[in-house]
Amino acid sequence: MLITKLKSYNELIPCFSDKVFVIKCSGCKEVYLPEEEIDIFLEKQNQNIISIKRLDYLCNEDFSRTYSETYNNFIEKSDVVVIFSCGVGVQVISKILEYKKVFAGCDTNYINGFQGISAQSWDCRQCGECYLNYTGGICPITACSKHLLNGPCGGYKNGKCEVNSEMDCGWVMIYNRLLKQKKQEKLITKCRIRNYKKYISTDNKISK
Repeated sequence: MLITKLKSYNELIPCFSDKVFVIKCSGCKEVYLPEEEIDIFLEKQNQNIISIKRLDYLCNEDFSRTYSETYNNFIEKSDVVVIFSCGVGVQVISKILEYKKVFAGCDTNYINGFQGISAQSWDCRQCGECYLNYTGGICPITACSKHLLNGPCGGYKNGKCEVNSEMDCGWVMIYNRLLKQKKQEKLITKCRIRNYKKYISTDNKISK
């Protein structure tokens, strides 16, 4: 079981300064989505919203590719796609729309309980402060073996991870994604510090 929380208005409002296509994911009952709070926020931002679609199972890449093709006209007209879902849904859509700015509207928080079984290859560590808006939709915590937030370590080689030579370096992927979106300058101006108090580990203790 996991729970999503609407990001702060200060972080969300800049995402709605251009034309926006909004997707809300409602497919997984194991994920709590604050729909009422999301709808209240969206009503205040409707001047720049092209369309809002309520879809399901964005974590399924085949489904999301079909959705992207079905609503391609809205995607093409938009400057930004904002996803209200857990971190997995945002990562899948970001991969499909790698040249488009895709932003997460929610943070994902961990709570105890069985989270179900999924065949997906994507992961969300439920850290409580989603970084996907700063890293092109690629999670630096799950894509980097060392969970680094300020760029690659000195051990990566030929785009591969120092810890696992068969794994692509997460920060090389992030840079290449931002380069396609012409947003690579964010790696300099948007370095973040992780707040471990927001992350509850699986042993039910607050990580220090």
